[in-house]
Amino acid sequence: MDIQRNLLIVALVLVSGMVLTEWVKFRDTHTEQLAVAEAAAIAAAAPAAPSATAVPSASATAAADIPSLQAAGDAAAAPIAANAQQTITVRTDSLLLDISLLGGDITSVALPRHLANLDRGDQPFQLLEQNAKRNYIAMSGLIGANGTDTANGRPLFSTGSTSHEMQPDQDELVVDLNYTTAEGVAITKRFTFQRGEYVVGVEYLVTNNSDRPWQAALFGQLKRDNRPDPGATGGALGIKPFIGFATRTTDEPYQKFTFDNIAENAYEGANRGGWVALVQHYFISAWIPAADAQNTFSMLKTAAGDNIARFTSPELQLAPRASGSIGAQFYAGPKDQSRLREIAPGLDLTVDYGWLWWIAQPLFALLYFFATGSLRIGGWQFDLGAGIGNWGVAIILLTILVKGAFFHLAATSYRSMAKMRKLQPKMLELRERHGDDRQKLSQETMDLYRKEKVNPLGGCLPILIQMPVFLALYWVLLESVELRHAPFMLWIRDLSAMDPYFVLPLLMGASMYFQQKLNPAPPDPIQAKVFQFMPIIFTVFFLFFPAGLVLYWLVNNVLSMAQQWVITRQIEKTP
Repeated sequence: MDIQRNLLIVALVLVSGMVLTEWVKFRDTHTEQLAVAEAAAIAAAAPAAPSATAVPSASATAAADIPSLQAAGDAAAAPIAANAQQTITVRTDSLLLDISLLGGDITSVALPRHLANLDRGDQPFQLLEQNAKRNYIAMSGLIGANGTDTANGRPLFSTGSTSHEMQPDQDELVVDLNYTTAEGVAITKRFTFQRGEYVVGVEYLVTNNSDRPWQAALFGQLKRDNRPDPGATGGALGIKPFIGFATRTTDEPYQKFTFDNIAENAYEGANRGGWVALVQHYFISAWIPAADAQNTFSMLKTAAGDNIARFTSPELQLAPRASGSIGAQFYAGPKDQSRLREIAPGLDLTVDYGWLWWIAQPLFALLYFFATGSLRIGGWQFDLGAGIGNWGVAIILLTILVKGAFFHLAATSYRSMAKMRKLQPKMLELRERHGDDRQKLSQETMDLYRKEKVNPLGGCLPILIQMPVFLALYWVLLESVELRHAPFMLWIRDLSAMDPYFVLPLLMGASMYFQQKLNPAPPDPIQAKVFQFMPIIFTVFFLFFPAGLVLYWLVNNVLSMAQQWVITRQIEKTP
């Protein structure tokens, strides 16, 4: 009967897991369809853009899409309004962009080197987009006394071609957008792309052909709605990574803000150099202004409900007939620690390992070394070999290495638990004899521990000491973009996605069950029941975890179980 009951429980868990998986898929698809329909309805019902003659109030400007350095009523270059946004396309080996001629904003960024889905080998991952599905764009422009970008309108640029592509023999691609103000000031907005890079140079070249001084400041901002991170996995029970803004302040090398944070309290600050980024799972976009300038940074929620993080640079001032330039860098790509560290100080911290970063960084260096043969230490990289080339095997080797480092400490813990297990008959005898007298039971139990030289905490403290390392390794596996779409073996084609057949989670649950049998049973019957269900509960949760994380836990459990089994047998054979 017990075997039949256990088989029924296992079958129920499996069926429940499959039903829940299908429900999550249905819910996510249905939610996305509703979101698209809702966005389309809002767009259709939105009021027309304000006329170019309207002057916004100070409060409206603070919550508008475009920042302002001028008071209401100041003169500004008359922007050109457009009813339809015409875009140009730019293709390199790393980026596929759409740039709007209205304002020169980047309205779409796809990453050809990173697929949206392994089943669709021709569809690149979409990071930025402006459509009914998601509104996430990178804006930039000139503001101030002679700025061309205001809350009332944007400049309409012109260009010689609507399609630009980096050729195989090119290492650099330059795309120019041109605009001339009513006063005759010639402005070129130049985008510079490098082969193999996710960094885009954005520069304004200004020639003041007027008879008056000209001045304006550069702003760059990231604008996004509240739609969920497309990199979140597993629906309701899966990984929910951080999505929000981050920046570097004078006091903190890395500070992050959720969208709810800035909705409650807008952020303002200043820093020499600095950067502002929008962080999501595996990918970021970031504006990096001039490192030698005192730039201002702000984050706010607009009146329309969009989230904005921006920088504003010092003003560029030009005398009549003079020329000058002002610019910044824009990054849109994966969270590659080594490259981000080269771009700007602290930008690599967007790969967020939390407060255990000082443990996680060496673990990632070892994981990267096993997989690629390159050892990264700080800003240095040493190529020591070809590497394994399989991130799943690298996870196994790293787990073995960490387990070996704690071998003796774990052995102390397992010896203590084995001794406790050996004392179970005597513990039960004491419980039967003094079950009604808790004080006497406690006293007799402690006397037994002293007589047998057993420390009841000996099995807990070594495990607690190891927990920070295992938690840090957990975050390394969760945050590493290198594991995204990385195959392991057989049916595991993506270590960042959940096991499609739930084999690894079931093996992990089985390893927990057998490891539990090696531990002494809790004396309290209720606690014993709870512990019996722990493997089932953990298995259900791990069904929706990325396969790389489950592989780590499985290997760790198997190694722990093997070590504990050997030690337990040695203790039990001792008279």
